[in-house]
Amino acid sequence: MQTINWGIIGLGRIAHKFAADLKLLPNAKLHAVASQSPERARAFADTHQVPHAFGRYEDIVHCPDLHVVYIATPHVLHCANTLLCLRHQIPVLCEKPLAMTAEEAQKMVMTARQQHTFLMEALWTRFLPTLEKVMEIIDNETIGQIVSLKADFGFKAPFDPQNRIFNPNLGGGSLLDIGIYPAFLALLLLGKPSVIKAVAHMGTTGVDEEIGALLQYADGRLAHLHATVRAHTKTEAFIYGEKGSIHLHTRWHEPTTMTLLLYGERPQHFTFDYKGNGYHYEAAHVMECLRKELTESPMLPLDFSVQLMELLGAIRQAAGCSLFAV
Repeated sequence: MQTINWGIIGLGRIAHKFAADLKLLPNAKLHAVASQSPERARAFADTHQVPHAFGRYEDIVHCPDLHVVYIATPHVLHCANTLLCLRHQIPVLCEKPLAMTAEEAQKMVMTARQQHTFLMEALWTRFLPTLEKVMEIIDNETIGQIVSLKADFGFKAPFDPQNRIFNPNLGGGSLLDIGIYPAFLALLLLGKPSVIKAVAHMGTTGVDEEIGALLQYADGRLAHLHATVRAHTKTEAFIYGEKGSIHLHTRWHEPTTMTLLLYGERPQHFTFDYKGNGYHYEAAHVMECLRKELTESPMLPLDFSVQLMELLGAIRQAAGCSLFAV
């Protein structure tokens, strides 16, 4: 089986985790890395035994034998970094959120389709065994039709106005950083809402430090979503159906445990063993798509990512948060 040579643009904390997880895949090799700092690129390459290190993002697209690039830069750079690769017909796995706005996401998707080049948002939770089991239970109608959903994600971030979480110039705010996970789950399981109500606490730097949203659907179903960087929350998800419920335990967006509770029966507990950080599931899926010569994922289609950006934008608007300019 052909070895897939990976590149990484943006060499922060998550890039280190992704690089470590690539080593768990027998047919994956980290081939090149790029930073805006030559020293940082070389240090990263030395740590992970990478043959090619570039001190400018733009240079990686000229690296020979590069098959796919993982983009792990701050949110505000996702669009530009992705378009750089796509215009050189280099497949892209772009960290979430795919873009800053739905308009940016649409531009990225249009370019990928024009270039006939693979693009996928790195919403790693979609590919975890936990979510696979959830989808199986729901598709089999084990809990019946979903009635409502509740999901949260919160942690207390040390305040630093220059940190990407609090810096509006880096796409800061709780919604885009961690609120995307509850929004993703709602969109995946319930689709597009008909009514969105939201409130937010805006911090001193002008970003949403906490946000809550209530989504209502045409058939009466509800989704309760919450994200905060002001406090540690349980970070759990509950899916309530007509015949039972699913409880995704803390921290639900990661590989974890879950409980199926059918009304009137004893709870069933599921635990999923995994190696590494859990990022290798999405990487393996991308590699499978590339080997099949697909230009987008059947599990996480590009139209879904655009709809997710539209939902995040609508929640921001409903909460009175300033919308980002493209």
